[in-house]
Amino acid sequence: MSIRSSEATSVDLVILPPVRDLGDGFSVRRALPSAQRRMVGPFIFFDQMGPTAFGPGEGLDVRPHPHIGLSTLTYLLDGEIEHRDSVGSVKTIRPGAVNLMTAGSGIVHSERSPSGSRATGGPLFGLQTWIALPEAQQEIAPAFDHYPVDQIPTLEADGVRMSLVVGQSDGLLSPVKTYSDTLYADLMLASGARYQLKADHVERAVYVVSGTLEIVGQEGQFQAGEFVVFKPGAEIVLRGVGATRLMLVGGEPFPEARQIFWNFVSTSQERIEQAKRDWREGRFARVAGDDEFIPLP
Repeated sequence: MSIRSSEATSVDLVILPPVRDLGDGFSVRRALPSAQRRMVGPFIFFDQMGPTAFGPGEGLDVRPHPHIGLSTLTYLLDGEIEHRDSVGSVKTIRPGAVNLMTAGSGIVHSERSPSGSRATGGPLFGLQTWIALPEAQQEIAPAFDHYPVDQIPTLEADGVRMSLVVGQSDGLLSPVKTYSDTLYADLMLASGARYQLKADHVERAVYVVSGTLEIVGQEGQFQAGEFVVFKPGAEIVLRGVGATRLMLVGGEPFPEARQIFWNFVSTSQERIEQAKRDWREGRFARVAGDDEFIPLP
């Protein structure tokens, strides 16, 4: 994980997430957490999955593993994933839809390519984020919610297309459940199109999925794979150089620090130690029909 400086006066830092090969040609870029920046608003984890193209008989196989103290949000740009979890959910997610899994006191899930796409092969490209829960909600009952693409509000104007995945912005309100101030949006800019990033949220960042980004009136450009964290309150107008796709990330930071180990997030190190023991000793609920598991690191 590295950072670079920026001449743009509104930019706090630019995170350059490394590419990590998970095998079989599947790679991830992890922007959060980093040594320089642990969180943006409630977001404590930000991964780009792929892009990759599986051949016939190949696919994604993330074996059952546990979470506590957070919500995982999966958002695909291409391909499909079948989600299964220990509260009985089985759901295939496709581009533009949202899978929100709230771990709370503890949940186990797997993510695999569905049998149809595994047989034929195909692309996979997406983003997975972890949204930490407020301290008072860390131990709520685990739950899973799926939001089809037609439930995600969008706007189109002047070369800008926004899908508001989570939160409230630009007159849109997402139905995706939140527990704290959160902004997450898929923003597409035609070449030369501009979008004013509102200062409604204390912490804000953009992840450049594709294309090149400029900030109007400021020096420098930002390329695909860069996670750009802005200074609080700064006035920002984003401009696409060529067709550009971004994920907007933001929200109000929590007053308490978060501990993170593997897939566990909590304000309490003791709670994380308990979760480690529970997983090691088989006390988490199981995913029906999937007896594999990822051992504790």
